[in-house]
Amino acid sequence: MQDIIRKLEQKRAAAHLGGGQPRIDKQHQKGKLTARERIELLLDPGTFEEWDMFVEHRCSDFGMGGETIPGDGVVTGYGTVNGRVVFVFSQDFTVFGGSLSEAHAEKICKIMDHAMKVGAPVVGLNDSGGARIQEGVASLGGYADVFQRNVLASGVVPQISLIMGPCAGGAVYSPAMTDFIFMVKDSSYMFVTGPDVVKTVTHEEVTHEELGGALTHSTKSGVADRAFEDDVEALAMLRRFINYLPANNRVAPPHRPTPDKADRAEPSLDTLIPNSPSKSYDMKELILKIVDDTDFFEIQPEHAKNIIVGFARMEGYPVGIVANQPLVLAGCLDIRSAIKAARFVRFCDAFNFPILTFVDVPGFMPGTAQEYGGIIKHGAKLLYAYAEATVPKITLITRKAYGGAYDVMASKHLRGDVNIAWPTAEIAVMGPKGAVEIIFREERGNEERLAELTEEYRSKFANPFIAGRRGFIDDVISPRFTRQRICRSLAMLRNKKLENPWRKHGNIPL
Repeated sequence: MQDIIRKLEQKRAAAHLGGGQPRIDKQHQKGKLTARERIELLLDPGTFEEWDMFVEHRCSDFGMGGETIPGDGVVTGYGTVNGRVVFVFSQDFTVFGGSLSEAHAEKICKIMDHAMKVGAPVVGLNDSGGARIQEGVASLGGYADVFQRNVLASGVVPQISLIMGPCAGGAVYSPAMTDFIFMVKDSSYMFVTGPDVVKTVTHEEVTHEELGGALTHSTKSGVADRAFEDDVEALAMLRRFINYLPANNRVAPPHRPTPDKADRAEPSLDTLIPNSPSKSYDMKELILKIVDDTDFFEIQPEHAKNIIVGFARMEGYPVGIVANQPLVLAGCLDIRSAIKAARFVRFCDAFNFPILTFVDVPGFMPGTAQEYGGIIKHGAKLLYAYAEATVPKITLITRKAYGGAYDVMASKHLRGDVNIAWPTAEIAVMGPKGAVEIIFREERGNEERLAELTEEYRSKFANPFIAGRRGFIDDVISPRFTRQRICRSLAMLRNKKLENPWRKHGNIPL
């Protein structure tokens, strides 16, 4: 018996060593952790239960028959993050460059299947050179098997991808279908075709980092939701992020007691809005002052900055926040911000997050670039997302809510549950100046008369009370009591029940 146990320990030690110490050292020299070190940092100490440690590939072509390493380039299993079960796979770059084989894919598929059975999140720690070329179509089939499970798990259990090394070709599509993608600066990248192919086909000279690095995808493309400095920070922030998420779509996000009182007033909000309608202010100041403990986890903070999305807690309960940012493009909605917010709203609706919407929007961004880029259809994505959502929806209009953008931003007409406004709110078809110039065309050139008419229009229409008379605004409140009113509304809506008409699925304007 002792001999058998000794042999078992030897096999386990061989699996733990992965591609061998020299390759582990090389991984460390690049500033990267190994697959197992990453799992140790992500999960609570001593909770990881590994599956399929002894799986090996079945390929015998191109000399692969004599090269087998236990685990075949991916470590899979489950453990806990702050006591909550999470399934995880971590690709091991020291074994065949983390390339995906048929057996490698089967290991990933197994934990995804179990995650859906028990209702627990899936975290993928990606560090792979892509499909294993020696296996040909078998490795491509393995990728497709993973893709299918990504789709089936979408909206059922949260899926998070942490890109910690190369991710190219077909490998990028699995992360793309997960709910959130985090990247590590200077050591991770994602692209469909690499710099060499780009140079051959389009004659463009571009580096790996410029083409698909963390900064590129977290600022320009919007593919990544956050970019972190190194593996350790990324895993620590991922642990923090998981604290907001529910285990699956049938349960509420986890409640955390807080000493921050629900009825806390914030007098400084009374002076947040500048006296001049053309002056901007920072919407993040409002968010941080009303959420629990000034704790806000922003998603895509460097992409489409004219809209803010992220998670926070109110009275201990997680919420999703969508807010126009007057500091950037005056808070206008454009193609990138509409897509960013629509994706976030749909995630919140899928996983039972109440949605708080803070509105200061002068309209949709004008111009040929936006029209040619399809602003009509992309803007409709956000409209569709809000209209479809059945979770509690609370909307606060702080200042401007003009035109179609007023409708889109979780208005009462899109089944908003509680719609309130500050006394500084201006709800109208368009701004007073533009409206007057259209209504009183004959007065053009008479600046003094136009100024009088603009003020008259502002006093009559650019306020929250016209909408209040029609019931489109439930109340006009003092800014200092914003947290109190939102917390009370959330408590009232906690048992909200609303279902959409039965359908196989809607046809969102993609």
